[in-house]
Amino acid sequence: MDEVAGIEYFGQNDRRTDPATRLEQIGERMEPVLAQTTGFFRERPVAGGLAAAFCAVWVHRMDERAVPPIVITPDATIDLQWIDGRFRVAGPDKEPQIETPPAGAVIVGFRFRPGAAAGWLGVPAGEIVGGRLDLGELWGTRARELSDRIKAATDLPALLRQLEETIGMHTEGREALDPQMGRAFGVLDEGLPPETPLVPFLQRQLHMSERTLRRRFEDAFGYGPKTLDRILRFHRYRRLQRQQGDASTALLAVEAGYADQAHLIRESRRLTGVTPTALT
Repeated sequence: MDEVAGIEYFGQNDRRTDPATRLEQIGERMEPVLAQTTGFFRERPVAGGLAAAFCAVWVHRMDERAVPPIVITPDATIDLQWIDGRFRVAGPDKEPQIETPPAGAVIVGFRFRPGAAAGWLGVPAGEIVGGRLDLGELWGTRARELSDRIKAATDLPALLRQLEETIGMHTEGREALDPQMGRAFGVLDEGLPPETPLVPFLQRQLHMSERTLRRRFEDAFGYGPKTLDRILRFHRYRRLQRQQGDASTALLAVEAGYADQAHLIRESRRLTGVTPTALT
């Protein structure tokens, strides 16, 4: 078990055990819950100076009482987080990760724009897949210099202002975003036309060989086109579920791009450890 800035991290313990089994094992101690269903969670767009590399800032404050393990599901994003007085990087996930934060913990996260994390961090996303890394592991003393700019704040808004100003100083004037990969992310997020072969379609759109396409995707997102498409398709289903709550799961599955409801259920268990109905 690793402990990073007061967060017990279970996500990389035993990759031989499937996600659903890991959740059941942890659930024997205390039933795990989806991260955003416990405590206080809010997000908003970042201030203008950060928009070149980040799309949103979020705050997750845990309850003061005992906190159950929280399930972090893959969402094809990379975050720069502020926890217990230092920065850490939450890499792109391929499977659900489980963390047990202490009661009352406050986590502030800055979500990178698709295709911007590698340029801002100076490391390919493929090297941090599934990781929760202290920024110092990537930057050395530069990370401590960044953290030292954050002083004790009397309230959360004051802390957010300090964080945005500090991160903004490091972001201003830098071309972190890979525009081509940003566009590719948008295409997959929207969904391809039915029966469209994924890789050949992307090759035509981006004018790349298959080898170059995979390398660029792994550098920008942490995994290849098919894995990214799988994760984004599931989140497309979740969006449709929120928008059309009365529609049947089978219809929403097909609309999101799945072959049928059984296909959706398999992918849901693979990405979250539970069935779609357990997420509602």
